[in-house]
Amino acid sequence: MADAMKLSTAMTLKMAVADMPFGGGKAVLAVPATLSEGQRHDLILRYADLVASLGGSFQTGPDINTSIADMDLISERCPYVVCRSVERGGSGDPGKYTARGVFHGIRASVNKAFGSPELEGRTVLVQGVGDVGSRLAEQLAAAGARVLVSDVAQDRVQRLVAAIDAKPVPVEETIGTKCDVYSPCALGGSLNAGTIPRLRCRIVAGSANNQLAEPQDADRLRAVGILYAPDFVINAGGVLYAWGLEALGWSRETIEVRHRGIGDTLAEIYAAADREGITTEAAATRMAIARLDAAEGRAMSEEEASLSEP
Repeated sequence: MADAMKLSTAMTLKMAVADMPFGGGKAVLAVPATLSEGQRHDLILRYADLVASLGGSFQTGPDINTSIADMDLISERCPYVVCRSVERGGSGDPGKYTARGVFHGIRASVNKAFGSPELEGRTVLVQGVGDVGSRLAEQLAAAGARVLVSDVAQDRVQRLVAAIDAKPVPVEETIGTKCDVYSPCALGGSLNAGTIPRLRCRIVAGSANNQLAEPQDADRLRAVGILYAPDFVINAGGVLYAWGLEALGWSRETIEVRHRGIGDTLAEIYAAADREGITTEAAATRMAIARLDAAEGRAMSEEEASLSEP
């Protein structure tokens, strides 16, 4: 429940900062143990029925431990689902596009920290090379970065070692490894009172949700001079792709423009944080709340106007 509430808060902030005309929510299916294939199938369908019962006020999509095939299964019982397979009329896997947004965010962060957005010769450590992290590693390597990779699944690591000449880093050495950019792309909470003093990077910029274990961790990062790209800002690429394509009818050219815009938004947040002497997390949250307040004000004005019509 705590994880679901943190994730739903992050999604609300993400939608606001990304200037998407939606609220934010999150679903977590809590199970006591690994499910059999049949049990998992039944659970997904039960979840589909629950989402359908909400009548469209909540739309669901894939995240940790769910797949495009799961979205196809949900669509058999529920129309309020994005990222079905292309064959089923959906937008498909959003991982590549989440990675694209993070890539642009890293460029903006490198520009802030080092005075140039160029990644040639920069060292980036990608922690977690699943669907998003692996795509990010590939894009970084193509841009000339020296890519380090770490993951509990060694087959993922070895694939990138072979494909892009990435350097493997043992999981237990990830936090203390020297790099320009540390990019957490696995589960949240990797930035905390215990790990932050051990970081040997100038920037933290990755796709994982809820990277800060507690709010004070933003202050800890600022205190040691590490530039932090707020996760709900930099990891919005998948949202921009899936809901932009399926709900708003955007072209792929528009989506790429909006992905580049993630870097522009981060630059604005970094400038505000410097100007106001606050953390980047606080500056990003202020931006999100201002946009939510503005949206609420517009909605109230529209409601008042409709009530005053004859």
